[in-house]
Amino acid sequence: MAKTRILVVDDEQNARAGLRTLLEEEGYEVAEAADGEEALSSLRSFAPDAVLTDVRMPRMGGLELLRRAKEEGSDAAFVVMTAFGKVDAAVEAMKAGAESYLLKPLDIGTVEAVLEKALEKRRLEREAAQLRERVRDRYRFPAIIGDSPELQAVFDVVRKAAPTRATMLLLGESGTGKELVAQALHEESPRRDRPFVKVNCAALSETLLESELFGHEKGSFTGAIGRKEGRFEIADGGTLFLDEIGEISPPIQVKILRFLQQREFERVGGTQTLQVDVRIVAATNRDLAAEVRAGRFREDLFYRLNVVAVTLPPLRSRKGDIPALVAHFIEKYSATYGKDVSGIAPGTLNALLAHDWPGNVRELENVIERAVVLCQGTQIGADDLPATLRGPRPGPRPAGGLIPGATLAQIEREAILRTLEVVGGSTARAAEILDISVRKIQYKLKEYEAQDAGEPSPPEGEESEG
Repeated sequence: MAKTRILVVDDEQNARAGLRTLLEEEGYEVAEAADGEEALSSLRSFAPDAVLTDVRMPRMGGLELLRRAKEEGSDAAFVVMTAFGKVDAAVEAMKAGAESYLLKPLDIGTVEAVLEKALEKRRLEREAAQLRERVRDRYRFPAIIGDSPELQAVFDVVRKAAPTRATMLLLGESGTGKELVAQALHEESPRRDRPFVKVNCAALSETLLESELFGHEKGSFTGAIGRKEGRFEIADGGTLFLDEIGEISPPIQVKILRFLQQREFERVGGTQTLQVDVRIVAATNRDLAAEVRAGRFREDLFYRLNVVAVTLPPLRSRKGDIPALVAHFIEKYSATYGKDVSGIAPGTLNALLAHDWPGNVRELENVIERAVVLCQGTQIGADDLPATLRGPRPGPRPAGGLIPGATLAQIEREAILRTLEVVGGSTARAAEILDISVRKIQYKLKEYEAQDAGEPSPPEGEESEG
């Protein structure tokens, strides 16, 4: 185990040497410095856990050393030493961030007690910081954009199910992000350091899919020139994501059912029974219950897959997330294509909010990628959108803003939508500027969507903070 490192800073050589000897006898690893400037160099190379420094020294004193160390990001615990009667300097050092102070002449028992207390406090602070970072990581899904209640409900299930090995079934329309959720589930699980393997079951014929999943032996079929491991073997210890599971044929359904029941399988053309530790996450845009009733999907397999089911919301039901998604995709594709696009022009967001997005987030991403490619300025305009999204063009705006006589609701709508455009779609930043809650903005975006579609506005209760 590495020794705790202490840096002793004092311009008196005998004092430094004596303190070093005493501390080394207590099991510390000790370095010395004659003044603050020399100590700064040692901070970078020696990386001490604690610094014992005199206050008054030539070239650079202890207070300036403390300030410079904090500026450079050192997290060492500082204990200052000062002569009896110079307590004011020690108090000033405490205000600047020192953990404690010692009065000269030093008492070794006091030095040990103060040093141990300072080190223990710093250790607890570091552990607390690491814990906070782990919590932030645990509740962070960097690849999935949105803070709508519908999406947060999905995140909640993923967080709870991730530590287990339970089979999960992800339901929802195409383009809603099922693969991203499967990836997040894997990253949040104890299997995160093992493989995440994905197979699109709809992209392969029955024969090829069987070989892809379970592998095959040499000569098992025409073209099988050697043994091949399947995705189940490759994913051993990790997660296997079976996308579009509703498309698989009955014979493949039987083999997957057997694995879920007994955790074993054979390669195509083989006789050896293999066992692997694989967590299954399946996804489909089909109504599997309806497929079971129609006789196209095995009921027993459906129940084996449906241990923990999550339905991803379509984009049309969480349009409050559109501004954040737009900002994310603009940043992504501006970097990809080397463009200097920073946002969307006034009125353009309205067109995006009014669209139903049958292709969901994938469709929105394609639209924004196209718009970034075509954009000639720094903001995406209506002309950069597909013709089906442009809708009616806005009329000229009066110099003073809305025409006098506009209703408060019209003015509020204008303020919310234009603020979102200015901040690149961030509901959090818009809420801060307008001094309202994020939930209020999300509610209003749904209300505007309903108004544009000629539908009744959502109930007032949805706007509450509860």
